Amino acid sequence: MAIKLTQTVVDRFKPGPKDEFHWDAEVKGFGARVTPKGKVTFVVQGRVEGSGKEARITIGAYGVFTVDQARDVAREHLRSMRMGNDPRDTKRQSEAMQVSLESVMEAYISRPGKLKETSKWAIKRHVTTTFEAWKDKPVVSITEDMCKTRYREMLTKGLRGNREGGSPGQANQAFSVLGALLNYAARQHKRADGSPLIAHNPVAILRDDKVRLKPRTARILDNKVGAAWHALTEWRATAHNRDTMSSIDLVRFLMLTGLRISEASSLKWSQVHLEDAYFHLPNPKNSNPVSMPLSDQACALLKARPRVEDNEFVFPSWGAARHIKDPRDLMKKLSGVAGSSITPHALRRTYTNIALRQCRIEKFRTDLLTNHITRDVTAEHHFDTTNLQWLQPEAQKIADWLDLEAAKVAGGNIVSLPQRTA
Repeated sequence: MAIKLTQTVVDRFKPGPKDEFHWDAEVKGFGARVTPKGKVTFVVQGRVEGSGKEARITIGAYGVFTVDQARDVAREHLRSMRMGNDPRDTKRQSEAMQVSLESVMEAYISRPGKLKETSKWAIKRHVTTTFEAWKDKPVVSITEDMCKTRYREMLTKGLRGNREGGSPGQANQAFSVLGALLNYAARQHKRADGSPLIAHNPVAILRDDKVRLKPRTARILDNKVGAAWHALTEWRATAHNRDTMSSIDLVRFLMLTGLRISEASSLKWSQVHLEDAYFHLPNPKNSNPVSMPLSDQACALLKARPRVEDNEFVFPSWGAARHIKDPRDLMKKLSGVAGSSITPHALRRTYTNIALRQCRIEKFRTDLLTNHITRDVTAEHHFDTTNLQWLQPEAQKIADWLDLEAAKVAGGNIVSLPQRTA
């Protein structure tokens, strides 16, 4: 039975065991919903002209709206329905128009099984630093002019506006992330007519502005590798601080394996199998779990590593991550020996160059040794790339070359290690 809704009437509503609806006698389709907890919310219900659909939409809570205010809103919704408009579509569009860049990012990185933790961290970092001023803005408010201005700022002045020479690499990476997030928002959120929330990605305007970066070629030159390996050995002998020792051993391990810094730094003892001279990467960058061979030198390094109680990492640290993440200070020191700026990824290039140039290991095997993302269709679909222990002779050859070059620098006797037999 309908009754005109007033403040007095609404105040007398009593909650029941389930949601109860009380409909207004003055405006057909306008009503109040009372929950079992006694919360009163105004609603409007009607048929959308031409669609045959019955639509019910929530107006808002009693207290936020008075009865008269809610009734006026209901009239507008009912009028819109008679014109063939579904208020639910309008509401969804209104909500979509307010979706912020940060909320899009959170939804994007939260998709199960889509992204690695390192990728999630990188995306989040770009949104909270590069696009800090935009993260709370609706994504629909991001314009082409905003993109062009911010990109050129980073290109010439860097992230914080104070870097000489700018940060072209970071700029390209940041706007690639932004473009992906806006494409995702366009797919996930629609306008009332079903069209994408973002019809044109504003990042596309940068197509004519983006600078082409030179390929990164930094590495330790072949004639400097011996000095670098010898220096690391010397520093290791005098290291007494746990983090310093972990950093040195981590860098030595990188030079012996060609691993990515993220793969090596997060290595756990449970992944290491010294008795069979291999270690396991359960979740590498290429998403291909793999068992990798260890040279005699790498085995000796790991055997000498002190184990820390209640810490599962091979290269532990006192930091929050509980393992060494970025041996920055050591890399600066090593750069002095190498005669050029060296990063952990430059050590990966160094390893590849030693394998190809000095040890004459074919490229396919070198790619496997470095767990490089293969473009070989046959290898991808027909070749077992999950167990690479059979490449131990190749790993040994590279490690022996490092020792040989270091011995030359040290001026000591060169003694060849006995080769492992299959």
